[in-house]
Amino acid sequence: MKGKVEEYLEYLEKEEKSIATRKQYGRDVMSFLRFAGGARVTKELVIRYKENLQKAYQPASVNTKIAAINGFFTFLGREDLRVKQLKIQRRAYCSKEKELTRAEYLRLIQAAESRNDGKLALMIQTICGTGIRVSELSSITAEAVQSGEAVIYLKGKTRSILIPGKLRKVLSAYMKRLNIVSGPVFITRTGRPVDRSNIWKMMKSLCACAGVKPSKVFPHSFRHLFARCFYAINRDIAKLADILGHSNINTTRIYIISSGREHRRHMDALGLVL
Repeated sequence: MKGKVEEYLEYLEKEEKSIATRKQYGRDVMSFLRFAGGARVTKELVIRYKENLQKAYQPASVNTKIAAINGFFTFLGREDLRVKQLKIQRRAYCSKEKELTRAEYLRLIQAAESRNDGKLALMIQTICGTGIRVSELSSITAEAVQSGEAVIYLKGKTRSILIPGKLRKVLSAYMKRLNIVSGPVFITRTGRPVDRSNIWKMMKSLCACAGVKPSKVFPHSFRHLFARCFYAINRDIAKLADILGHSNINTTRIYIISSGREHRRHMDALGLVL
């Protein structure tokens, strides 16, 4: 069966799935096979695995794992083994435990600078200032900074991202200081683009100093903050979807969901309770 998993991952590569997606699908399929433990795979077994996932993960994570094994079953020609994903009703507001605020964002940058980690401070500002994914950070090259526009290739799609004037200025100063004249701006000592998992760890290391809950700090949190700030000024969800690289505006809606505090304030403003 492991051989089939490798074939499935090769198929995903031909389908131009990202490296991160292929790795995640591979882990999820192997987790299912470990659960099966060599037993004959039946629909009943897959349903039990789904129930087991629900005890350990949030609904959205369960659906991601189900998507991986369903894709694997389709690849094997075993459509009969596919199970339904969980139905999740979209919340009208997000939990304050997960929403990174602008003030917290600024404290994280200050924490990085207080440790003399200018590169990390600038990586955070680049992600939050453009709305790119952490996996797209390598598209911020010296050439892109010079032209003021980065071309991003991901998931079989191409989009252009404008680099704001202030960000171009600080990136240019950083490049000049490190003598970076071409290629990705954020690189390791060996000249390779910084790995996304290392970026995640570096961001988490700022939490205690910045006084920000670790549950709020992920590379994607800064992308969400960009979306909320952009929408608050522009109110054009279609344009925001293009900037973020979303094919479906419903995905973009998740990014601009308001906090529970803001949602409560809007409801109080209705004046329907005497």
